[in-house]
Amino acid sequence: MSTEHAAAGTTDAAQDWKHWHEQRTETVSAPYGPLSLTGTHWLADHPEGSLPGIPGRWTATPDAVVLTAGPEDGLTLDGGPLTGEVRLDTDAGPVAAARVGRGGRRFVVLRREGLWAVRDFDPDAAARRAFGGIDATAYDERWSVPGRFVPYAEDRTVTVGNADGTERGLGLGGELSFRLGGVEHTLQVSVEGDGSLWAVFADATSGTSSYRFRFLRPAAPDADGRVTVDFNRALLPPCAFADHFLCPFPPPGNTLAGEIAAGERNLRDRSDV
Repeated sequence: MSTEHAAAGTTDAAQDWKHWHEQRTETVSAPYGPLSLTGTHWLADHPEGSLPGIPGRWTATPDAVVLTAGPEDGLTLDGGPLTGEVRLDTDAGPVAAARVGRGGRRFVVLRREGLWAVRDFDPDAAARRAFGGIDATAYDERWSVPGRFVPYAEDRTVTVGNADGTERGLGLGGELSFRLGGVEHTLQVSVEGDGSLWAVFADATSGTSSYRFRFLRPAAPDADGRVTVDFNRALLPPCAFADHFLCPFPPPGNTLAGEIAAGERNLRDRSDV
């Protein structure tokens, strides 16, 4: 490849990264993005059915959440007033489409390892008002390298700590190997439904010049397991935007010895801009 073509390729990649970063900033700062999450309430912790700051009575059954509300609660179901009792399953779609709301707030039902919870998303959340952007390192081609994915013979589950202080299972589908600066590295990764990969990792910058851990989401490998490992697109986990997410910590072996001085690093407060 000529020097001119190589330079053009780097410029294109840098422009793609800039567009990705802008879209990412728009997504996280959207009215129902991660900055708007103000609470995750586990129903097992509230057997009487009263959730902090959320009207109505919420009770768990083995296969649904039962919500009972009166006119005074001001709750809506599918856009209309809710009075009486309704059985709710998990909200799998976007937050804005959650079935239950109150004014601009949306209450999202979720289930983890057999336990039910309700999340409270509020576009007027303090974290969203204070958001000043994402501190991210500009694109550098040195952080984008070829990698190879080798699946495990059988999927594995390891128990890791989560950001909310609870240990949960993290499913792992294989190992992703790559070289950075002449050093061989390996990450244990999960395989998403579309075949793309997901790694939870830390490095020598974690907790200092970068958030305490980050995510990496390479595309689906080709038939030979080849995939690009691009740390320019290292992501802050949802719990960097709101304390109420359940983000898993890196599994054993996923703390890299060197510095990954690339990708998203930290949040910027509006007062710092």
